[in-house]
Amino acid sequence: MSTHVHPRAAEAAEAALEITRALRSPETIATSISNRAASTLCYGLAGTALMHACLAEAEPGSARAASAHWDAAARLLGNAPPDGIHTGPGALAASLIIGTGYLPPNDTHQNMLSRATTWLSARAAALARHHDQATREQATPWAVYDAIKGLAGIGRVLLAAHNRGHHAEAEPGLSAALSTLTHMTLTPIGSRPGWWLPAALHPPTVRIPTTGAATTGLAHGIAGPLAFLATAHQSGHTVSGQPDAIHTAAGWLLNWQTPERTWPPHISGDALDGREKEVPVPTTGRTTAWCYGTPGIAAALTRAGHAIGLPILNRTAADAMNNLAARPPDDWDTEGAALCHGSAGILQSALRLSCHTLTAQAVHPTLDAAPTSQTNGFLTGRAGTALALAGIGGLLPHPADEWDCLLLLS
Repeated sequence: MSTHVHPRAAEAAEAALEITRALRSPETIATSISNRAASTLCYGLAGTALMHACLAEAEPGSARAASAHWDAAARLLGNAPPDGIHTGPGALAASLIIGTGYLPPNDTHQNMLSRATTWLSARAAALARHHDQATREQATPWAVYDAIKGLAGIGRVLLAAHNRGHHAEAEPGLSAALSTLTHMTLTPIGSRPGWWLPAALHPPTVRIPTTGAATTGLAHGIAGPLAFLATAHQSGHTVSGQPDAIHTAAGWLLNWQTPERTWPPHISGDALDGREKEVPVPTTGRTTAWCYGTPGIAAALTRAGHAIGLPILNRTAADAMNNLAARPPDDWDTEGAALCHGSAGILQSALRLSCHTLTAQAVHPTLDAAPTSQTNGFLTGRAGTALALAGIGGLLPHPADEWDCLLLLS
């Protein structure tokens, strides 16, 4: 990550610490949201625990706060069903595995990593079996493969656990995730790629053409598996066909980049079949946000370029980020200061990719909007914003697997 010092670094650091102090009480977090959301990474205590753990060196009392938030999340988890790394038991597991990397080796929560890794590994294996039992013509749902609920996100956390020394616990799920995502990427559904979904299998809140769609972005599209496969490849974890899958996914994203150097959130079935001459450039759809847009896709292409030694991928990513930097923040398709849909996601992506111009631009709306954020979690609230600002402010150490691996940015 770039060590470039931003002129508003001190302001960013103070804003991050102010958020940390405001989110010190786990009871305050828990009572601000529903019982179902209270334990989660995206909305609740697993996210605020992660924030406190990451800032333990910078803010006195944050290590104790992290412990209190993890303990409260565990109590409130109840019988939440299995899910990905942002809700359910996997959220607490992911928060522990990544957050404890910022804490001393003798911290008591280090003892929980073996169990957390075992749980995530079993979840990955179960999702892999679901995919294996489907017929060749059946589509792979987001919940099986994506960064939020599926194998791309779970696999990345298992890779971090493996790097932390939990080899035996992580290996079954890590191998299952790599094999399943490789198979999906290399197995078309007719004339459509393996991650294409019919309209009926997309969430009802997502507007999709009747011919279905193949999603591009990092949160729910092929950029997520690409980022994970490439990161694992760089770490020496490779299954049969994985380099070909990286080539295939990256080449597909290059093919569907628009002349404006961005990407549509999805490609329709008609376009995939060649029945549409052009893919229209959407006016909405988070095309500049981490979740669906340029920052996440550029990060995935950059990791792929390094993994397989293909400089065109790195050049494409850099050009896309520079093109975004040429647009004023008022033209960004973002909302608020959060990581997922907001300016903090652009900020962290730009910082990770050493895009200094875009980093400088994204700091301002993030700082301006951070005090007005009404939610507290990691993905959609102040905890995630605080971590992005803390990075700009120079407050964070650099363990082998940093917090933004939960966004597939590292």
